[in-house]
Amino acid sequence: MTNANDLFAATPVTRFPIAGSDQTFPVRRVYCIGRNYAAHAIEMGFDPEKEPPFFFQKNPDNITFGDFPYPVQSDDVHFEIELVVALHKGGTDIAVADALDHVFGYAVGLDMTRRDLQGEAKTLGRPWEIGKSFEKSAPCGPLVPASQIGHPDHGAIWLKVNDEIKQEGDLNQMIWKVPEMIATLSRYFTLAPGDVIMTGTPAGVGPITRGDVMAGHVAGVGDLTVKVV
Repeated sequence: MTNANDLFAATPVTRFPIAGSDQTFPVRRVYCIGRNYAAHAIEMGFDPEKEPPFFFQKNPDNITFGDFPYPVQSDDVHFEIELVVALHKGGTDIAVADALDHVFGYAVGLDMTRRDLQGEAKTLGRPWEIGKSFEKSAPCGPLVPASQIGHPDHGAIWLKVNDEIKQEGDLNQMIWKVPEMIATLSRYFTLAPGDVIMTGTPAGVGPITRGDVMAGHVAGVGDLTVKVV
């Protein structure tokens, strides 16, 4: 909404399309959990048995619904296929048993990462935003309401690049399940309608180049095809 007293026009709100509906889902915040599949934690050089859950954020306008433009200032950009969770209720100190009541629906998404810049930040003990929160770094498909598909907690999650399988896992391999993620986040942040959670990626992450076509799938949710331009 435009305010006559604003110095300039506000940036438009990012909105997910909702499958089978003319309604849209306005995005408030985007939380991402790190190293939530054991095999991916290991391939990144970490021991998943010793690590409590941790989160970082992308910006709402990082979410996009079309091609992925190869970003500037990086020569090593990686794909990470993920289940995306969208909340229509918020709160603090949400109980694990109540957490799924806060979920509106699910989508297929990609947490694109400037791995070289993320690696430099890790080495220097700095935040990851430079590697994670860049323009159009979260290509996503439409939201599918939980009222239609339930709450997927098992089934295949995979990504192909140019028809070659790169990542392959199962939702039941998530170390921290969706209710646990919601409950944990709500102890540190006040969650609200419009919040989105990207739930981590299975092993097999790797680089892309311009012209590649990424095709992802999450069982029970759907498919996502994104071209690198």
